[in-house]
Amino acid sequence: MIYFDYQATTPLAPEARDAMLRWLDGADGSGFGNPNSPHRLGRQAAAAIELARERVTALLPPGGKVIFTSGATEALNLAIRGTADGGDGRIAVSTIEHLAVSDTVRSLGCPVDEIAVDGDGLVQLPNRLDKTTRMIAVMQVNNEIGTVQPALEVARMAKEAGALFLCDAVQAAGKMDVAGADLIAVAGHKIHGPKGVGALWVRDGVELDTVQTGGGQEQGLRAGTLSPALCAGFGAAAKVAQERMAEDAEHVAALWNRARDMFDGWTLNGSSDARYFGNLNIRKDGLDVARLMSDARDVCFSAGSACASGSGKPSHVLAALGLSQEQAKSSVRLGFGRYTTMADLEQGVQAILTAAKVQGV
Repeated sequence: MIYFDYQATTPLAPEARDAMLRWLDGADGSGFGNPNSPHRLGRQAAAAIELARERVTALLPPGGKVIFTSGATEALNLAIRGTADGGDGRIAVSTIEHLAVSDTVRSLGCPVDEIAVDGDGLVQLPNRLDKTTRMIAVMQVNNEIGTVQPALEVARMAKEAGALFLCDAVQAAGKMDVAGADLIAVAGHKIHGPKGVGALWVRDGVELDTVQTGGGQEQGLRAGTLSPALCAGFGAAAKVAQERMAEDAEHVAALWNRARDMFDGWTLNGSSDARYFGNLNIRKDGLDVARLMSDARDVCFSAGSACASGSGKPSHVLAALGLSQEQAKSSVRLGFGRYTTMADLEQGVQAILTAAKVQGV
């Protein structure tokens, strides 16, 4: 089986697995402590979580704090709902945001301004934001097409308007410098850590309201007992990602170049330059993607975002680029990364090409 779906989730790093085991079945049987308990086992668990917090924080800009969550979806909900202030003020949202952002924003009932993208999938920022805008949400790297947005320009515009900049950095963290936003969401399983854990980074001075009541854990902003194992795995993955960032980027670029050569005649969706090169979203007119996935069943790839793959609806991201329904439905997304070998890449792409050839496209 060849895995080309790194945007959906990444393989667990061995370092992350090793870090988790201590808190799952420690040799001395002491890995089960509740980090909120005052006794020795609780203090040990709490220390593991704080070490993980330091490691995740190191991937993000200086001058902020990390709040652990169950994943990026919860982190984005906390950022949006925790700054809602009764629903007053407008929110500007790009048309290619993840549904965890766009659906949450619309659920508030406040005025929403859409920021369009061009045919390359890059946001077309207005000259200025409406004076009543309280937040602008633009993801750094798109999960479907891999385009990298002008985060510095977004941050400048937000500051001038006195608005908060919320950045979904799920696909950026651990791969590049993360945007200097006010609120940043990240996820463990997108950087070779475990599923079920994420974080919201909050810039110093940004006030959040509690949106989840309970025991008051996580600085009173996110109730519930944290898993030392999940946090430790996330922290270990963050440490490795920081250490290997340049090496991983070089490896991914080599894979991208080889894949582009092999998919000669296929059309790239999104910018060829302003992008993360571990994401390859391409299309071929007349391609039956469902049949392609069946015929190339030993290769794991996607017809779009894994979060919405069961909806049967064309990708809202590809539609925002101006693609027709037929073009969107003839598109596939390949994601590769640290543990993809060149041999894997060539074998997997060849299997897809062979399956497409059977269709006569």
